[in-house]
Amino acid sequence: MAGVQSRLTTFLLLLLSALPFIAAAAPSSGCGKGPTLRNGQTVTTNVNGKSRRYTVRLPDNYNQNNPYRLIFLWHPLGSSMQKIIQGEDPNRGGVLPYYGLPPLDTSKTAIYVVPDGLNAGWANQNGEDVSFFDNILQTVTDGLCIDNNLVFSTGFSYGGGMSFSLACSRANKVRAVAVISGAQLSGCAGGNDPVAYYAQHGTSDGVLNVSMGRQLRERFVRNNGCQPANGEVQPGSGGKSTRVEYQGCQQGKDVVWVVHGGDHNPSQRDPGQSEPFAPRNTWEFFNRFN
Repeated sequence: MAGVQSRLTTFLLLLLSALPFIAAAAPSSGCGKGPTLRNGQTVTTNVNGKSRRYTVRLPDNYNQNNPYRLIFLWHPLGSSMQKIIQGEDPNRGGVLPYYGLPPLDTSKTAIYVVPDGLNAGWANQNGEDVSFFDNILQTVTDGLCIDNNLVFSTGFSYGGGMSFSLACSRANKVRAVAVISGAQLSGCAGGNDPVAYYAQHGTSDGVLNVSMGRQLRERFVRNNGCQPANGEVQPGSGGKSTRVEYQGCQQGKDVVWVVHGGDHNPSQRDPGQSEPFAPRNTWEFFNRFN
């Protein structure tokens, strides 16, 4: 009898671990009142004496009483807010519009923020880009209905570095990040608290070596209490992406690592596939947290 109970307990624990992490919504101060920001609006603000700007994308039929996810999208070096909004040719290493996420959000659960970097990047000197994030977050949560427990961040290259920086310094604000071919480029103030962490990197990356992405990942494997992997997985046949779901992590603090055989490319495809895998992987990861 004891053996049956033990097996039943193990089964239930495995079942619970496979379910999405569900926490009570934390409606922002912008809930229940008319929006002060409109879809497609570009906002100009002042941060540490410098003019900064960002664009907001709202879902169709925005409901002021429904707390939405908030997803920050950071552009790579040399790019811009506008290029993330419009997208570039994925066949030439460009990103899909809004990193390809809105078409996957079929239930219209998210609001997107696209910031514009100083000097087309995120050097984050003296923490000024993190302060920019703070400024945006305050304005958006005051002006729109946001679930304060569901704030996310993603980006490619320098944008990945900025998302990593927020995972380090704003673990109490950011629910999860998706770092695409990133490195520690925007600093890591703090960096000791758990944050749900997705990352992908190519073993043929000639701009930011895959070892840089692995270094970032290992910080959150440790912070999140996950069991270290036994060696580094490699891409599959033809450079096909290989996925690792780390085990033993704190509840709701998942770590997922995807390695592929490609170069420094946000729109890497698996052999025989017509669509990049980053958008779907990112959306699936963010959508775990409700």
